[in-house]
Amino acid sequence: MSAGSILFIDDEASLRAVVARVLEFEGYTVLQAADARRGLEVLSQHAAEVLVVLCDVKLPDANGVELLPRLKALAPDIEVILLTAYGTVPASVQAMKLGAFDYLTKGDSDDQLFVVVARAMEKARLQRRVADLEKQVGAQFGFDSLLGSSAALAKARALAERVAPTEAAVLLEGPTGAGKELFAQAIHYASPRRTKPFVALNCSAFPKDLLESELFGYRKGAFTGAAVDKKGLFEEASGGTLFLDEIGELEVGAQAKLLRALETQEFTKLGDTKPTRVNVRIVAATNRNLKQEADQGHFRPDLYYRLSIFVVPVPPLNARRDDIEPLATHFLQLYAAKLRKRLTGMDPEFVQLLLHYDWRGNVRELKNVLERAVILADEEILTVDTLPAEFQAVPFAATEPDPAGRSLRGVEKRQVELVLQETAGNKAEAARQLGISVKTLYRKILEYAL
Repeated sequence: MSAGSILFIDDEASLRAVVARVLEFEGYTVLQAADARRGLEVLSQHAAEVLVVLCDVKLPDANGVELLPRLKALAPDIEVILLTAYGTVPASVQAMKLGAFDYLTKGDSDDQLFVVVARAMEKARLQRRVADLEKQVGAQFGFDSLLGSSAALAKARALAERVAPTEAAVLLEGPTGAGKELFAQAIHYASPRRTKPFVALNCSAFPKDLLESELFGYRKGAFTGAAVDKKGLFEEASGGTLFLDEIGELEVGAQAKLLRALETQEFTKLGDTKPTRVNVRIVAATNRNLKQEADQGHFRPDLYYRLSIFVVPVPPLNARRDDIEPLATHFLQLYAAKLRKRLTGMDPEFVQLLLHYDWRGNVRELKNVLERAVILADEEILTVDTLPAEFQAVPFAATEPDPAGRSLRGVEKRQVELVLQETAGNKAEAARQLGISVKTLYRKILEYAL
C-alpha cells in the first residue's frame, strides 16, 4: 500500500530519477514532470491522489515560487515543498508567505528530505480528512437535508439560500415542528461561518432569571453558587452562528441586553466590569406573529427590526402535502435502520391517511408517527393498523366522488356495502367475509360514509 503520492517537478532528469527512486523505497508513489506546464497537467489529472508536490524553484518555463499559487488553485489541500540549488533567506520567506510547506536546498541529506516530506504528508492528509468531514456535515445539515419538492418549501429554501452567504440577521417564522432549526443549520453551513460553531438555544426552555446567564455567562462570585467563571452561549458561538429558537419568549430585560449585544457585538457578563467582545451571527425563530406583538407592545420593536432584517417564512406541513410521502419514506428508512427491521415500504391506504391528515404538529409529528409505526410493524410494509387511533377517522375518500362507480374504489365501496347488508350490519362477520380486520372495516365505513 502506497504511503502517499508525490508530484516531483524538476527539469533535471537524473535528479528526478534519483529522488523518485529514494522516495519510492520509502513507500511513496512518485509522479514526475520536467516543467511547469507538464506539472500542472499531471496535478490536474491526479489531484485526488497527490498530497505533496516537490517543485524546483528554477524551471524552464516558470519560477517555482510564482507557480505555487497555481498549484494550490488546482488542489487546495496539497502541501508544496520548494527546492533550490542556492537557498536565500528572502526567497524562502516569500515562498512561506505564499503557502509553501518548506524551502529546501538541493544536496541536503536524504534524512532531512524524508522528515520534511513525512510532515507535509501528515498535514495534507489531515487537511483532506477535515475537508471530507466538512462535506459530510454539509450533506447532513445543509440545504440538501431539507427534504421535499413542494412549491412552498422551494420558495422558503430559495430565500434562505440567498441570505445564507451574507452576515444579515435572519428571522424564521413558522409553526412549531415545521423544521425551523433545520433551516437555521442549513443557513449556517452554507455561510462563510460553516467551520465555526453553530449554537442553539430554546428561549422557552429556561426561567427568565437563568436565561441571561445562559446567554451571556458570569464571573466567579457574581451570585451565590457561581463557583467558577462561566462562558455564555454568545461567547461559545463567537465566529459562528447563534440560533435563538422561540425568541418571542424572551423576557423584556433580556431583550434589552440582547439588542445591545447585537448592535455592538459586546456585552458585560454578570459580575464583570469589562465588556466581552464577540463576533456572532444571529438566526432567530418564532411561532408567533412577532411584528404584531411588537406593534402591541409585547415585544421590543427595535429588537424585532434588528432581528428581522431578512424574514424566511417556513411553511407548515399541511401547506406542502407533496412532501409528505417522501418525508415519510425517509423516516421509514431511518427508523427501520435504527431498529434493524426489514421494511420495504408503505401500504397505499397508509399513505392516503398520511396525505389527508391535518398534521398540526407538522414535520415533527410526522416523524413521531413514522417512528411509532416502525416499532409496531409486524409485516414488511407499514399498514394502517400501525397508525394512532385518530388516523382511523380520516375521511380521505369523501372528496373523491365516483358517479360511474367503475373505479377500483367504487367497486370496493359497493362490495363493502353489499356485505354489510347481507350480514345485517354485523361488523365482525362482515370483516371476516371481506378478509379484513374489524378496525379496517370501521375505517372503510367512515371513508365511504356508509
